[in-house]
Amino acid sequence: MRATIMYRAGDVRVENLPDAKLEKPTDALLRITRACICGSDLWPYRDMQPAAAGRPMGHEAIGVVEAVGKEVRKVKKGDFVVMPFAYSDGTCEFCHEGLQTACVHGGFFGFSEGVGGAQAEALRIPLADGTLYALPVGQDEALLPALLTLSDVMGTGHHAAVTARVRRGSKVAVVGDGAVGLCGVIAAKRLGAEQIIILGRHPDRIALAKALGATDVVSERGEEGIERVRKLTGGHGVHSVLESVGSEQAMFTALNITRPGGAVGRVGVPHYQGIPPSEPTFYKNITVSGGPAPVRAYIAELLPDVLEGRIQPGSVFDRTVGLNEVPDGYRAMDERKAIKVMIRP
Repeated sequence: MRATIMYRAGDVRVENLPDAKLEKPTDALLRITRACICGSDLWPYRDMQPAAAGRPMGHEAIGVVEAVGKEVRKVKKGDFVVMPFAYSDGTCEFCHEGLQTACVHGGFFGFSEGVGGAQAEALRIPLADGTLYALPVGQDEALLPALLTLSDVMGTGHHAAVTARVRRGSKVAVVGDGAVGLCGVIAAKRLGAEQIIILGRHPDRIALAKALGATDVVSERGEEGIERVRKLTGGHGVHSVLESVGSEQAMFTALNITRPGGAVGRVGVPHYQGIPPSEPTFYKNITVSGGPAPVRAYIAELLPDVLEGRIQPGSVFDRTVGLNEVPDGYRAMDERKAIKVMIRP
């Protein structure tokens, strides 16, 4: 089978590997029908050190179950499913609490040893019963992009909104205009936010953010951007900030535009050692929450809105490539020529 392997920064290859197969009785074999490139994949694309064995890439997919182990009960051969970016057993205390990304037996596709990546033709799914979500629809071509977002970005944007305590009538700021930030706009609108400020500066992404529900745009950065948000909110800041970048500057901005008593939901993979600034955060009673989104827990809630067209998260995909063209997709996203690239194996 063909699969995507990264060997060092900028070196992504699609190679022939041994076919994926069942290894444990709790496994399923997934034939991938759609996958994609995540913004978090760009971090190793930019700074990964050389690795002789390479790293399997991809953690978002939908597909068809081709085979199941003898202990799998909740999915069967032929099921069309969503594959969340984390695998989980569905039985531990954290899974029962809706925090599958902390599953005591779980891990992450493309990161955990012995578990492949989703930018491939097929993939072994560990702990299939707790991981895969069987969809009540067939492979409707028009729905595939939106369904694919339930494996990560739509659930992650929703997690940012939930942990930032977005409520009906609240004022919200979304830091970052990538696919997760755009899905955060969708999530904030869905939860009833009255004002949604997108902080970004790419015209195509800003146009999409406005179409998805953003009411205001702040393209300035640093202190200038902070002051602009404050002016848009009567000088007090917003109730909720969805931080979808993961840089120290993004977090600094997020904390400085949050009003007293507000909350920050951070879902951008952090590339900083500490959360700045701690003292203003303390005296303003700001809550900082978030982390890897337990998207498996959110699928049942978000799926009806996707199927009935009330939300359109598939609009974050603006380029589709075949598996052999995945390296071109990485370059397009790295150069900001694409928001999010979908892969058709």
